[in-house]
Amino acid sequence: MRYVIALLIALLLNAGANLMMKFGAKRLAANGGLIPGKGVEGLINAVTSNWVLILGLFCFATNVIFYTYALKRIPISLAYPIMVGAGFAIIAVVAWRYLGETLSVGQWLGVSLILAGIILVAREMRTVAGS
Repeated sequence: MRYVIALLIALLLNAGANLMMKFGAKRLAANGGLIPGKGVEGLINAVTSNWVLILGLFCFATNVIFYTYALKRIPISLAYPIMVGAGFAIIAVVAWRYLGETLSVGQWLGVSLILAGIILVAREMRTVAGS
């Protein structure tokens, strides 16, 4: 069960990291973006002064630790579809709700089908949950 929990934590960290990168990019743009001609120092200053972006990068790194741990017991053929598919669904809903992104009826149907696929894939997790 601890490997399943690690996979779920990795999933949430990964989705959160992607969303923080988006929010961080919006903050970066609002603050003038990357200023041409400032070189590497300008890039470093722009990134290090953006706490949302830094937190997103930290979440990516932490996600790798939990995901690697989960892969010790969960086959990648199960873990990866859950990670990517559920992450996509989480990001699509949050982007729609909080970032004002629009999804067509076809896209909502696609998200629903992806979630249905994840449920079918995740049913196989019972074999590793007790490990």
